[in-house]
Amino acid sequence: MRFEVPQFIEVEDKIFGPLTWRQFVYIGGGVGIGVVLFFLTPFFMFVLLGMPVAGLSFALAFYPVNNRPFAVFLESVFRYFRGSRLYLWQKKGTGIYSGAYTQQADAPVQLGAYVPPTGNGHLSSLSRKLELEAMQRDEGASDI
Repeated sequence: MRFEVPQFIEVEDKIFGPLTWRQFVYIGGGVGIGVVLFFLTPFFMFVLLGMPVAGLSFALAFYPVNNRPFAVFLESVFRYFRGSRLYLWQKKGTGIYSGAYTQQADAPVQLGAYVPPTGNGHLSSLSRKLELEAMQRDEGASDI
């Protein structure tokens, strides 16, 4: 049996002429606010307040920012200014090897020095050897 796979599923359908439903709502809302301003305020206030409303409604309907709708961009702006922007980093732990190997703060790191494991586990010994070999290869590659 053959089934047709839907194509262009991210493209919204054009409902009102060349406008999608979302574009129609944005433009209709802007026109509605403009009509209310025209009848309730003097002409100078209508022009003064109507221009930003018209600009916002047309931006919401037609202007993409980085190939995303303007509404998503506007939401991100509000979240950024409303949220906290103080990021504090706190170091957790003392290093890579917290149990078997403790490094003094003043002592230099010696790569290739084997530190025997404290437990009876052969897996930790093997993983430590592999990590040390990888660190030595990285150090040797940076010398080139």
